[in-house]
Amino acid sequence: MQTRFTLPQSSIPHHWYNLLADFSEPMPVPLHPGTRQPITPSDMYAIFPESIVAQEMSPERWIEIPEEVRDVYALWRPTPLLRAVRLEKALNTPAHIYYKYEGSSPVGSHKPNTAIPQAYYNKLAGTQRLATETGAGQWGTSLALACQLFGLECAVWMVRVSYDQKPYRRLLMQTYGATVCPSPSDQTEFGRKRLAEDPNCAGSLGIAISEAIENTITHPGTKYSLGSVLNHVCLHQTVIGEESIQQMEQAGEEPDIVIGCAGGGSNLAGLAFPFIRKKITEGKPYRILAVEPASCPSLTKGELRYDFGDTAGMTPLMAMYTLGHDFMPPSIHAGGLRYHGMSPAVSHAYKLGLLEAVAYPQTAVFEAAVLFARTEGLVPAPESSHAIRAVVDEAIKAREEGRKKVILFNLSGHGLLDLSAYDAYLSGKLQDE
Repeated sequence: MQTRFTLPQSSIPHHWYNLLADFSEPMPVPLHPGTRQPITPSDMYAIFPESIVAQEMSPERWIEIPEEVRDVYALWRPTPLLRAVRLEKALNTPAHIYYKYEGSSPVGSHKPNTAIPQAYYNKLAGTQRLATETGAGQWGTSLALACQLFGLECAVWMVRVSYDQKPYRRLLMQTYGATVCPSPSDQTEFGRKRLAEDPNCAGSLGIAISEAIENTITHPGTKYSLGSVLNHVCLHQTVIGEESIQQMEQAGEEPDIVIGCAGGGSNLAGLAFPFIRKKITEGKPYRILAVEPASCPSLTKGELRYDFGDTAGMTPLMAMYTLGHDFMPPSIHAGGLRYHGMSPAVSHAYKLGLLEAVAYPQTAVFEAAVLFARTEGLVPAPESSHAIRAVVDEAIKAREEGRKKVILFNLSGHGLLDLSAYDAYLSGKLQDE
């Protein structure tokens, strides 16, 4: 039985896919944070280069991937698709479980899929330095590497609880040449304000975004870079799904269910958006399932409305499922999912009924993660483990119903720098928030 499906480097996609072109109704446009009027491209040039803004607002279905970006992608792409036959056996399920393994990238996650093109376009635009935020550290690490490859400086504001929980991620960013500050920090006016209010503030992605944007607009030659949520980020991640479609054809199967974890939305979008295209244009009956933490459930418990992407209210207002931009999520170990809002594109797909959502507490998530590690050998990142929890539940349902299901999920990163979280679970100290 073949369990690993690989593609030649020539199969690296030549185009990113833009789901916005295929929505049955257009997404609500972002609003200027000051005027509350529809935002214009020129409004965004203070923090993004023109090429990125053009992609963010593009109505085109396909956007060509520059050869310089594909050359860097070739360091790890195409990534493998594997069938989890040992997990299937452990669950005694008739389901066939496949996973796209993005942990084979140099930094161990899917995040370089967008970090590389963002650094590339900024370099072409004459940017000297990029500022960003990071939760668990996967995004900051990816941008640090991308900046190093294209000769840019990189400044990262890392959510304080992750800065403390995951010191090796910080060291990896510094190894790639980035400067890393815990957020909230004393390096920005907003950070100092939050520390004055609460010296022990654990931080959030919303606060870190505010600090990174403040640093961007006060430092000449600097642009801002975001690792999730926005349209151009989801766009870049679609290389995952485009490769997966080819690999599922190699396997001779088509998925019944496509599953991804969801914090800001780029992980889910990367795998699912190309399958949603087939759902819209070819009538494919895929179930698309977004899995989020019960402690930060923007889709399952949030409200669809305009909200800021950051805590200070500096970003454009976006129509998204949100818990409120001032929401302070608990200090769960899946730091990459601790965000108050969901990508506008993912939110719109959810509104249109193109995907479903479910939320799990972290103890149930780690139970599934350990099962996966003990059967498949890979230690998954806490974020990806949310998807694994849903996979296990769907496979058990298939067993109970006595019918075969084909399940595809995105294993978006390894957990080798998250072992403190596994230590907490295995020692019985991990608690649900």
